[in-house]
Amino acid sequence: MMNKNNKKMIEIFDELISLSDYSFVNKLNGDPDAKQNGDNKSAREVFSGHYVEVEPTAIKEPIYISHSENFFKELGFSEQLLKSDDFIKLFSGDMSNISKPIQKIAWATGYALSIYGREYYAQCPFQTGNGYGDGRAISVLEAVINDKRWEFQLKGAGKTPYCRGADGRAVLRSSIREFLAQEHMNSLNIPTSRSLTLFTSKKEQVTRPWFRDNSYSMDPEVMIEEDVAITTRVASSFIRVGQLELFGRRARKNEYKNALKELEMIVLHLIDREYSEDISQDLRLEEKIISLANEFQSRLTSLVANWIRVGYCQGNFNSDNCAAGGFTLDYGPFGFIEMFDPKYQSWTGGGVHFSFFNQPIAALKNFKSFCNSLKPLLSSNKNALEEFEKIENNFSKVMQEKMQNMWAKKLGLDNFNVELFEDLINLMIDTKVDYTIFFRELSNIPNDMSSLEKSFYENLKDENIKLRWNSWLKIWRSLINIKDEESKQKLSIQMKLINPKYILREWHLVKAYQEAQNGNYTLVNELQEIMTKPYDEQTKEIEEKYYIKKPKDLFGIAGISHVSCSS
Repeated sequence: MMNKNNKKMIEIFDELISLSDYSFVNKLNGDPDAKQNGDNKSAREVFSGHYVEVEPTAIKEPIYISHSENFFKELGFSEQLLKSDDFIKLFSGDMSNISKPIQKIAWATGYALSIYGREYYAQCPFQTGNGYGDGRAISVLEAVINDKRWEFQLKGAGKTPYCRGADGRAVLRSSIREFLAQEHMNSLNIPTSRSLTLFTSKKEQVTRPWFRDNSYSMDPEVMIEEDVAITTRVASSFIRVGQLELFGRRARKNEYKNALKELEMIVLHLIDREYSEDISQDLRLEEKIISLANEFQSRLTSLVANWIRVGYCQGNFNSDNCAAGGFTLDYGPFGFIEMFDPKYQSWTGGGVHFSFFNQPIAALKNFKSFCNSLKPLLSSNKNALEEFEKIENNFSKVMQEKMQNMWAKKLGLDNFNVELFEDLINLMIDTKVDYTIFFRELSNIPNDMSSLEKSFYENLKDENIKLRWNSWLKIWRSLINIKDEESKQKLSIQMKLINPKYILREWHLVKAYQEAQNGNYTLVNELQEIMTKPYDEQTKEIEEKYYIKKPKDLFGIAGISHVSCSS
């Protein structure tokens, strides 16, 4: 059956399985030390190979919570699939029912860890870097659907060799956050991995460190028991900068016979999966690598500028959480900024280096790690290496241009004005404004500051700040291109496509996963419905509930204002 966009509708599980096509495991090398039956769940060093076969551990008696209606439509999935026992089993970790034509194979990958550009080995239990990788993420399907390749990965699907002593599970709390955030980010028009389904179980619980109720602690204080969950995230690939880094390190140190070859294989596979439309297959290897650096630089700088545009802070932007395809990946301790603070950071372990306004520099550090990973492939070609390093050294300039263009559009300007921008940032800090509400209200092109007061967390009593606001608005209005009411409305519409009205606020998420823990998934589905239309003017009831500032009594509360990395 075809839909109106001439996409083939997938109505039964066998139709989905018939589209399977495993480029990653068929074109790359498996771990030569892996057990052939896929039972590779014990923590150990993995010395070579691009993946380890590992069978997911199913959750018991899975309970359906939600699926992404938007993504189902994009894939051409019929909602009838949700009634299929085979579909439910696969995406809750049970592959026992799988038969041909699908390969009964699932895999996890290793990667290196760089934090802010510095290689680390301490988090590897073996202190070698050979035990770091997908600790609870297992890919179970790769398929070509309507001429586009997708990889389906279960998060929370049990132990892999990279578990570092953990249980390989994800809890309901973190799974709901990631499930909702991915689809929200996509609706904000920012490249991201996607959410397919979310299942939980009442038959299995795990313990995690967390905070006491209404605590102000920056560190988890208690161990709590939580239901497990599996969310299926989907992307064109899950190749990370950290993966390239692992093979770059092995090649640089010549750790085994085929180390350089395995680096070349993963780089070419990345180009095939993520950059085939931008990089010609006819180019020589050195030319491909130079083009790859250019393309990744362009994507990464655009991505980070867009994160700041919508108030998103990645929180833990290590190299292993940086997708080599240039999209948002790994929604761990992320957060959307509410009260504006350039140093905003929701993760208690993130520090200033991964804070909101420092994300361009964090991206630079990841780009440096990316470039260092590829250099062993260019070491014999001096000219190519010099050209490559020019691209590497140009990152900050490209990033600055992307940021200035973003701020100009966010402010409705034809050209970036540094003085206007800096005055605004200082005013936003001094006034304590809600980032999202302020820019949305500014998109109405106000004549004075009265309509902006909706975004202020405190009543404005300081006459000097009032004068500063009125002065700023007067200069801003003189710079935007307004001739009459028609041009004003046109600019307002343009700005509202840049400045969202709704963002996924943590205190809304907390309510959703607290209710879900009690078996009520209404708020999860309500948030998905609202947050997949973030630029729309929705109903008055929704506006009164979700277009509001964070309540004062929630500031500083652990698990709401800040989170740990436990999930």
